[in-house]
Formats: sequence, C-alpha cells, structure tokens
Amino acid sequence: MIDLGIVIVNWNTRDLLEKCLQTVFASTGDFSYKVVVVDNASDDGSEQMVREKFPDVVLIQTGENTGYPRGNNIGLRALGYQGKGDVDADAPRYALLLNPDTEVPADALYNMVQFMDAHPDVGVAGPKLILPDGSLDKACRRGFPTPMVSLYHYSGLAKLFPKSERFGRYNMTFADIDQELAVDSVVGAYMQVRKEAIEQVGLLDETFFMYAEDIDWCYRIKQAGWKVWYHAAVTVYHVKRAASSQSSKAQFEFWRAMLIFYRKHYRATTPFWLHGLVMTGLLVKGGSGLWQEIRQPSTPLTQS
Repeated sequence: MIDLGIVIVNWNTRDLLEKCLQTVFASTGDFSYKVVVVDNASDDGSEQMVREKFPDVVLIQTGENTGYPRGNNIGLRALGYQGKGDVDADAPRYALLLNPDTEVPADALYNMVQFMDAHPDVGVAGPKLILPDGSLDKACRRGFPTPMVSLYHYSGLAKLFPKSERFGRYNMTFADIDQELAVDSVVGAYMQVRKEAIEQVGLLDETFFMYAEDIDWCYRIKQAGWKVWYHAAVTVYHVKRAASSQSSKAQFEFWRAMLIFYRKHYRATTPFWLHGLVMTGLLVKGGSGLWQEIRQPSTPLTQS
C-alpha cells in the first residue's frame, strides 16, 4: 500500500507547479508516494510541462475550471477515495492536498507521515507554512469561523488583543508559531488526511468553489471524533494566492464560501440578533452579488 497520495490542483501556475513538483520528487525518507496533478484547463503550458518533465505524475485534464474542491475530489477518486464509506482497499494510507505554489523541504513529507503514524487519533495534520517574506501563513492553524469568532476578528478585537484565547482564536494568534497545537482547521495548501477519516466523512463539499472547503472538511472530521493538528516541527513554504490572484471571482467566492459555511454549520443555532449582524457583515463585504446568493443559492448543499 502506498503511504501518501498527493493531489495538486493547478490553474495557470506552470512555473510554480514545476518548482513544487521538483521539491516533491526530491523528497527523502523511507516512504512511498504517488502524485496526481489535476489541471483545471490551464492555458499557460502547464500540461505540457508536466508531461515532459514529470512522467511519473498522473495528469488529469478537466477541460474546465472546476474549482478547488471538485478538482481535489477528482484527484482523490483517482487515488481510490471514492466517497463516504467507499474507499478502495489499496488507496494510500494518507491523502495530501498540496497547492502548486508550495515548496516542500526534502524531509517534510516523510516527517509528516511519521508524525501521523505516531498519533493515530489525528485525522488531519498540517505543517507550519511560511510566506515569501518569512512570516507565518496564518491560515495554517485557525479556529472555526463561528459567528462570535468572526465578529471578534472582523471588528478588530483580535488585532487589539492577539494574545487572548477568546479574541485571537480566528488565527490562533495567542499561541507561539513553534507550538505544537490541536486546532480547528489547517489550510488546504498542505492538508494531510488519514484514509479512515475520509472513509468516515467523505470527500470535499463541492458546493464551495474555492475557500472554506478545507475548513468544512476539518469541521466534519472533527465532528467524527478525530483531532486536527498543527505540526510546527515541519516547515513548508507557500507563495499563497498564486492562482486566485488571477481570478476576478476570488473575492466574491471568499464571502460566498463564508455564507455557505455559516448556513451549513451555524445558522440553525444562531440567535436572531447575531444572525442579523452576520448577514449585514456578509453583504457589506460580499456586495450585491452575494445578495443574490442569499436570496437564491446557486447550488444546493452537498457533500461526497
């Protein structure tokens, strides 16, 4: 059985993807892995580059920009993760969602596998992600965006009191960046998930186009009884938003994702006064396009 199945969803990030794959195939350690690249209709030569330079990669061409969760699900199915209660016996022991704008040090993949092997109660793990300027990618360890956690974050209280466990939970700013930490969510840029957890909860929710599908997956996995862990001993480098910065849809999709997540997990238990604040905040941030989504969701809530 393969130890690690790696899924990389690419859209017009050829040069970054090449560097990412170079670092993946330079990995060291006694473990086995398989790489699947799902290309969402790039027009920058990404497909040709992968075919020519990385013949061992399984390349899947979608023919359209399917979005991040659907693209990852295509890759996961190619590795044998078919859905809830349906995982092939020979599917890798761990699935890794990896962004094409990441670079993994030679021992990173092996050390992450070793960590999860040593902690069988951890269903999801992610490393410390460092941005090009040397700072922490705050999304690599975060709390769920509950109405109150989001209120503290967007009202500025989190900035005023970053060391407060109450006010700083959105980005876990109360904890040192080198602290090993059980968290609510890690980020899909590097998200390693245990085979048994996938079999228990299913794949990513394709209602999301981009953003929050990783948080939603962590939410469902935590609800199933698994731990989500920030493994600070491993560092991975992340350019961040290499693909989304090219998309005019990205900002809208972020707020649409927040709306979907709120509806799915918190609307039923949110008091009326707080619900009003949430809707007002989303409309202010998301604009008129989000109003249409609030009135008539474009896609029903589903999960694989």
